[in-house]
Amino acid sequence: MDVLGIDIGGSGIKGAPVDLSTGTLTDDRQRIETPRPADPDGVARTVAEVAKKFALDGPVGITFPGVVKGGIVRTAANVDQAWVGTDAVQLFRQALGRPATVLNDADAAGIAEVSFGSGRGHSGLVIMLTFGTGIGSAVFMDGRLIPNTEFGHLELNGAEAEHRASDRSREEENLSWPKWAERVQEYLRHLEDLLWPDLLIIGGGVSKKAEKFLPLLDIRSPVVPATLLNNAGIVGAAMAAGSR
Repeated sequence: MDVLGIDIGGSGIKGAPVDLSTGTLTDDRQRIETPRPADPDGVARTVAEVAKKFALDGPVGITFPGVVKGGIVRTAANVDQAWVGTDAVQLFRQALGRPATVLNDADAAGIAEVSFGSGRGHSGLVIMLTFGTGIGSAVFMDGRLIPNTEFGHLELNGAEAEHRASDRSREEENLSWPKWAERVQEYLRHLEDLLWPDLLIIGGGVSKKAEKFLPLLDIRSPVVPATLLNNAGIVGAAMAAGSR
């Protein structure tokens, strides 16, 4: 069974049909830049544009870069603040003309990795971290998701962690990989002291370049790159929609 998954990011909105039995994309991924401002109406129109690129009916799974509870957006760190309080499920249902499921973007990526990727078969506390425009987190205990964690907003040296250690901060400050790895290591050690994870999975756009920084990290927890790379959010979104 194929279900469409769409991943809303701070810089781009991308989607593809997903085979739910294998977690693989069954067509080429399509991407459109996130509109500016990234307000509800603009993003909904762009999501609909992405969906129209595929001749696929049925439900759509959509990720959102913030806390989503009962379909209502509660935080919007890297998109327009007009999202806070928005009924995202209703918004996307109207824009798409079909059922929509909306969940946190890092949670979606984590669901995919635990089901088909680097977290598959791992027990204990598994944490997925997505490094991109911000830092997203997804926490699993024995394979069960604890939704809407926001560990990218932990304080690190007087600032939010994602303002120092996100991939965007690396690019904006023109940091070398070793220099950025120092910041990531500092963040991961802080997270380890709070949660003592059994496995850390590093995802987001930067996961494609894991060889440039993962070997530089000196932490006590096992740390691995995401198997599904930057497609994990699409896969997890489709899985969430297909399970409804």
